[in-house]
Amino acid sequence: MKIYQFAILFLLTSLFVHAQVMESEMEETDLPRVKRVALGVKLGIPNLTSGSAELILPFLNNHFAPTIEYSKIGLNFENIETNISYTEYGVNYYFNQKGNGLFIGVGKASLSTDITFTDLIFSNALETITGSGSTNLDLETTNFKIGIKTGGTFYFKFEVGYGMGTIPNELNFQATANGITESFSEDIPPIPGLGKDGILIGTIGFGIAF
Repeated sequence: MKIYQFAILFLLTSLFVHAQVMESEMEETDLPRVKRVALGVKLGIPNLTSGSAELILPFLNNHFAPTIEYSKIGLNFENIETNISYTEYGVNYYFNQKGNGLFIGVGKASLSTDITFTDLIFSNALETITGSGSTNLDLETTNFKIGIKTGGTFYFKFEVGYGMGTIPNELNFQATANGITESFSEDIPPIPGLGKDGILIGTIGFGIAF
């Protein structure tokens, strides 16, 4: 009788342990799968409107994600025409292991601007000559950011930060009109986010992840 009771108890205990193991395995299986690729759009400064891509690396516990961003857009400020190209390469570090949530990022950015001043006044003893002149403003910055990204197939992202770099006080260039070539010094146009010591970063983004 005692052997029979022991066998029953052993069988029930084995079934309970097996059920617990199965439940644990099911819970692990039900954990959300890491969506490693994120493609989207970012709006803000200094990129204005850009396309972005991110890849969650399948090692180091899914913490690290290389990123790339690119935009090219034109802006006009009174008598100034600008074409701005912005490129950034970097890496984000997510604090959890799912490729979303709170993150910090670091990257290298290039802001290339073609600037045309359309109302330059050239010196001439006989008449006033008005013409245009073009120059380039190329900036390299090291960007530091903090942000948050939602999970799911459709994601939203918000980030703020600062890009450190050397910003000139003015633009020096030569322009020609009616055979007259003259040197000019002009203030840098009001490019969004651009300051004396670097570039402010503030963007919102959205897209799909898979």
